[in-house]
Amino acid sequence: MSKVYITKDLDKVDKLFDAAGIGSVIEKDDFVALKIHFGERGNKAFVKPNRAKPVVKKVKALGGRPFWTDANTLYKGSRSDTLAHLQTAFDHGYTYGKTGAHVLIADGLEGKAFKKIKVDYKYFKELFVAPLIMETESLISIAHFKGHEVTGFGGAIKNISMGLASRAGKQQMHADVKPVVLKNKCTSCGRCLEWCPKNTIVWDKDKKAEIHLDKCIGCAECIVTCRFDAIEMSWAGASNSVQEKMAEYAAGVASKFRGKAAYINFICDVSENCDCYNFNSEPIVPDIGILASFDPVAIDQACVDLVNKTEGRIKGKDKLKTVWPSVDWSTQLKHAEEIGLGTIKYELKVI
Repeated sequence: MSKVYITKDLDKVDKLFDAAGIGSVIEKDDFVALKIHFGERGNKAFVKPNRAKPVVKKVKALGGRPFWTDANTLYKGSRSDTLAHLQTAFDHGYTYGKTGAHVLIADGLEGKAFKKIKVDYKYFKELFVAPLIMETESLISIAHFKGHEVTGFGGAIKNISMGLASRAGKQQMHADVKPVVLKNKCTSCGRCLEWCPKNTIVWDKDKKAEIHLDKCIGCAECIVTCRFDAIEMSWAGASNSVQEKMAEYAAGVASKFRGKAAYINFICDVSENCDCYNFNSEPIVPDIGILASFDPVAIDQACVDLVNKTEGRIKGKDKLKTVWPSVDWSTQLKHAEEIGLGTIKYELKVI
């Protein structure tokens, strides 16, 4: 069993930090990545900086050098490039003046930068992760637990997998089918041809971009390069495969931080959808508290159990299944356990 600690006081993350022994992952002068989701512009459910900032003080007291971080998004939005991402983080209160830590976006100006991690999993033999993470000594994941239309829920596993993958990695996890050109939007500017690393994009007879899918590696360079939304990602990957791929990315990232990673999940403002949307639903259950663990699988399982045991707006024994009936959220946890990321068995210790 893994130990999972909980406090019901959303303003006591510092007490939880101490009780869970999170300081053990930090040594003097460590660069400490505080992986956070800053929230899409218009979203109000993300973890607010006043609740997360005590972690900065704790890390600094141990001699660590903390910074907030996230990777750019695959979709077009307020966090799809570094300048927009930084502005969104600033507007949502994640500034040095308010939190005591700077924001560093982990995967380059447009999400094109990556480092490879060699693995040996069901889907992947190598992972494309945000390169800044590879220069970091310690990782503290600070996740907002919520529902998700593809994976059932998003917690610690999603925070360090989808959240720390480069754009190419995100494309790998999300899509079993390669990008497609929307010919009616293509302006024949040629940017996608210039940026394609495998020269798989050519002109068709009407001088519109055309992708040779047999050669496409799914890196998503064309998606981010197109200024006219003329290239669309495929979200056709089945939920189960997306979740299993996500678990493999999480395991790959965690392998870089053996003994140097900890996980904090906030169960508050539990919306039906991800914080990547520019809106959020009313919470499906009342605020529950904050959890901490060294095991991302155990902490996510504990969050699911606590949400399902709490009476709220959504009824039923499995509230996440009620919200997203076609999604089996347990897939990510089962596969994560199978590949050694953690265990679904836990002991809950109340602080």
